[in-house]
Amino acid sequence: MSDPKDQKVDITVDFSGGLEILFSNQKHHALSVPAQDSEGKPANVGFLIKYLCQTLMTDPRADLFVLGDELRPGILCLINECDWELEEEDAYVLQPGDNILFISTLHGG
Repeated sequence: MSDPKDQKVDITVDFSGGLEILFSNQKHHALSVPAQDSEGKPANVGFLIKYLCQTLMTDPRADLFVLGDELRPGILCLINECDWELEEEDAYVLQPGDNILFISTLHGG
């Protein structure tokens, strides 16, 4: 039996409206992210945002994506094509096959 710390969740993450510049100019990313955060809780969108900043962001201007540990105002997050406000926002627990889309409304979103 595998260690829960080694389990992954396969998701896709997309960036639009200029955010892709922060992530190697790549709009679409197929990712396997840890199924649990550092505290052993199920990985949620809040965890994903931190994970993206730590592992996928190639541009040093993280403040264009986050303020502190939270998504910057002016960036929409869609979870499976639904506004994240209808899906518990950053508390939404990631599920296999989820598509998370971040759109900057400040740069043509």
